[in-house]
Amino acid sequence: MWWDMAPAHRTEFEDWHTHEHFPERMGIPGFLRGSRWADADGGEGFFILYEMETYGTLVSPGYLASLNAPSPWSTKMMPHHRNMVRSQCRVLESRGGALSRHALTVRLAPLEGEGERLRQGLRTLAGSLASRPGTSAGHLLQTETPKIAATTEQKIRGGADGTADWIFIACGYDRAVLENLAAAELGDEGLAKWGARAGAVRGLYTLSHSNTAADVA
Repeated sequence: MWWDMAPAHRTEFEDWHTHEHFPERMGIPGFLRGSRWADADGGEGFFILYEMETYGTLVSPGYLASLNAPSPWSTKMMPHHRNMVRSQCRVLESRGGALSRHALTVRLAPLEGEGERLRQGLRTLAGSLASRPGTSAGHLLQTETPKIAATTEQKIRGGADGTADWIFIACGYDRAVLENLAAAELGDEGLAKWGARAGAVRGLYTLSHSNTAADVA
């Protein structure tokens, strides 16, 4: 998920998200870890990643019950999530760990008929990022939205959330290396060589907080 949070609400947002929302989510069966990443340049943007045991957790009774019964604090904070993009995904490729100091996210889509070629290019890249100096991991995700009714949380936020198509996440400990990656292999020309559509959306984020299910058990 990606969203913007205005400075006036940021302190309370991070308090709520750290001390109530993440522990609540991590208490749902099938949730393994949640991580929150803040815009690396100090802007309003956040990137949130939930790792789940199986795709089916997205439609599990525990998760749906939580989405449809937000706490009073959640009800207060949800309307402040601006420009929400929320993608429920299957993992296509994953190499290396999911946490590092920085994360580069790229929201992209293949040209018609080029899905397999794009996947092969990003698979190779993910494998190399797990061992390159400055980086630690690469992950390729594809959105597959479950067919469920709009939830109470979604309605509080004002209706339908935006979605990505494919997402590539590059993790690393050296910001400059990730910035170079965003301009080269994951830049417009680099992605076009593998069959990606023009108009990919990139963001660089710094790790802010993480919880696992064991942390809140």
